[in-house]
Amino acid sequence: MAQLESKNPAAGPLRVLILGANSGIAEATARLYAAEGAALLLVGRHAARLEALADDLRKRGASRCDTAVLDLVAADPAMALPALATRLGGVDHLHIAYAIMPEQSVAAADLAVAAGMITTNYTSTALWALAAANLLEAQGHGALVVLGSVAGDRGRRKNFIYASTKAGIETLVEGIAHRFAGKGPRAVVVKPGPTATAMTANSLPGRRLASADEVARLVRRAADRGGPVQYAPRRWRLIMRLVREMPWWLFRRVDL
Repeated sequence: MAQLESKNPAAGPLRVLILGANSGIAEATARLYAAEGAALLLVGRHAARLEALADDLRKRGASRCDTAVLDLVAADPAMALPALATRLGGVDHLHIAYAIMPEQSVAAADLAVAAGMITTNYTSTALWALAAANLLEAQGHGALVVLGSVAGDRGRRKNFIYASTKAGIETLVEGIAHRFAGKGPRAVVVKPGPTATAMTANSLPGRRLASADEVARLVRRAADRGGPVQYAPRRWRLIMRLVREMPWWLFRRVDL
């Protein structure tokens, strides 16, 4: 069994709170924690799916796995997060893993759809991240891990609305990491490339995608060590550097 990180290893299993636990990457990450004997609290909107996942995680070795049904977009993080942390008995790792990605053409034409995506992916996520930062800073330890996306590295015609929300979240989490410097807690944004999940099933047909398990291993590692911005798989750091540095006269002609 892997050695678990905590403020005090004698205090018991690692306590892990996952917001948006039914996303494909979050589920795969939760399985890794379960195999380590962690105590988990899974938060999301769909009770039946959460309970099915929790049952599976208990069988995989989780020392404890509870669920909380909550609309994360509608909830007030300042009120809800302390209650969730108390229910878990404290938080060592806090993951924010939810987002939506409607078709770019639909979001561009219907501002209500665009507003829903911006609210979910940026405003709601940012508020939960800020509430988490306050919680972790107050207790003096712990890790905040937020799922971003390589899409946020440069605006492209195919998904620039979605990409803008992920770019904003990266800046926010990197700022939280800077705020934490020298104080004990850590914050990291993990930026997956295209990954085989329910979100990409219709938007990226026929493409060779990374598996959720492959990305989850890097998410789990990022909770323990590494810089505030992590790419998953790691090759995307080089790929996106080339995309960012591509001159405009060429970039505007390619279909990325």
